Amino acid sequence: MINFIIKRFTYGILVILGVILVVFFLFHALPGDPVAMMAGQRSDLATKEAITREFGLDKPLPVQLYLYVKDLSPIAVYQDTPENQAKYEYTVLFRLAGNVAVFKRPYLRRGFQTKRRVGEIIQDKLASTFWLALTAMVFATIVGIFFGVLAALNQNSFWDHVFVSGSILGISIPSFVSSAVIGMIFGFYLSDFTGLNVTGQLWQVDPFEGRKLMLKNLILPAFTLGIRPLSIIVQLTRSSMLEVLGQDYIRTAHSKGLAYYTIVFKHVLKNALNPVITSVSGWLASLMAGAFFVEVIFDWKGLGYTTISAVTSLDFPVVMGVTLFFALVFVIINILVDVVYAMLDPRVRLH
Repeated sequence: MINFIIKRFTYGILVILGVILVVFFLFHALPGDPVAMMAGQRSDLATKEAITREFGLDKPLPVQLYLYVKDLSPIAVYQDTPENQAKYEYTVLFRLAGNVAVFKRPYLRRGFQTKRRVGEIIQDKLASTFWLALTAMVFATIVGIFFGVLAALNQNSFWDHVFVSGSILGISIPSFVSSAVIGMIFGFYLSDFTGLNVTGQLWQVDPFEGRKLMLKNLILPAFTLGIRPLSIIVQLTRSSMLEVLGQDYIRTAHSKGLAYYTIVFKHVLKNALNPVITSVSGWLASLMAGAFFVEVIFDWKGLGYTTISAVTSLDFPVVMGVTLFFALVFVIINILVDVVYAMLDPRVRLH
């Protein structure tokens, strides 16, 4: 078990390093001048040069990449100055010829536009994206399994064709198209009947009542984000149910005279849900990372919305920080899913 976790964690570090390289060089290949966007078009040359030196943009790309990886590393060597202490908030491990080896949290730098720490930006926006992704996953899992079971138990019927055709349509439609259509229909044209808005946040600040929880603002973006996983779950559940229904022990259960619903829920569904649970368990990170266009269209102020805004303003530290955060979440969740699944299913071996 420990060897497996160490091996997967090593692979995860390589994945994160690959993400750093790809995003770093892709971002620098984009047209535009981040210094001009930070300083403003009317700023003087001295101001722009000071900003360039502050963010290290005057150095060659390999040097910029090295300094960025050094900032991300939990163990590094720096000059022990008050500026570095305030910047990295480190703990000194030992001293080396005028420098110090330190232990610190990964420093994701500061955003070009807000000058805030990227870690603080991620912390502020994470809750909105997490609750959106979690709600979408719960909705997709419950409804998808229900529709999949109905389709399997009524194979080749009208409802079976409806559920299968609907799932194919749900998988095929891009998220930015479904977001626009659903928001326009239910949040604009039918808003008097639904009581829903196209835009809105989970928490709303009222000058008289204070901070209020607005769950209705979560309905449309969560429904839109959950359409694709719901469609996949419908097809997974249906195919798995049909496979189990054709097994010998199910026919034996019928021959013994067991009740129909007892066979379905005690024997068929229990065994048919294994591949569904395996698929669903790793989707939370995927939904969080896939919420970008949904958050933009519904003006949901989460990590996706923040990242798109950072891309349009060439805010490199924010883009890199959010991308690395999602890569780390993917790695951790995949390791946990593999370990838990191996513990639950004795047929699976970690090696």
